[in-house]
Formats: sequence, structure tokens, C-alpha cells
Amino acid sequence: MYEVRKRLEISAAHYLKLDYESKCANLHGHNWIIDVYLRSETLNANGMIMDFSHIKKKIQDKVDHKVINDIVDFNPTAENLAKYICDELSPYCYRVDVQESMDNIASYIKD
Repeated sequence: MYEVRKRLEISAAHYLKLDYESKCANLHGHNWIIDVYLRSETLNANGMIMDFSHIKKKIQDKVDHKVINDIVDFNPTAENLAKYICDELSPYCYRVDVQESMDNIASYIKD
């Protein structure tokens, strides 16, 4: 089994739609650290699971310096963002960790 991990640093803003009072309902930004994990039993013709630059293009180039709410059609919590990123890198991605601050990290792990 082959495995790669790519770390992305993204500066992006979002606001959350919540059923309770929270400052997170206001537009605010994070310097997100996102770790994506891909695995495969085989490699492509180039000897890779997926080129690191292609991972960056699919994720970082899409959301960096953007308002995430303008890109996605779901409430952009860290948890939902982790699943979204995993789905974007399908079928090889099986885990995504989204760190929105030093103490706040959400993960999505595909069964």
C-alpha cells in the first residue's frame, strides 16, 4: 500500500449558520492548516498516487484567499470542510485534518 500526505496552508474566510448565538456567525478568517492523506495499492504511469501539485490545484487554488461560503453549498464548519476536501480528492483520499487554529482541529476519515 502506498500513502502520501500533503499539507496545505490556506488563508480563507467563512461564517457559520448556527442555531445559537456565536461570534462565528460573523464573517471571519483563519490561516487553515490542512493535511490530506491519500493511499492506493497501485501507482499511476508516473509512479505516483497523485501529483502533489494536482492536490494543491484541486484544493488550495480553489479556496485560498476566498470566502468559503461563496464556493460551497453547505455550512462551512471545519468538519464539513474536511469531508468536502476528502470528496474532492476521491477516490484516493481517506483522511483530512482541518486545523482552523492552534487548538481546534477537525478530521474526516472515510470508512
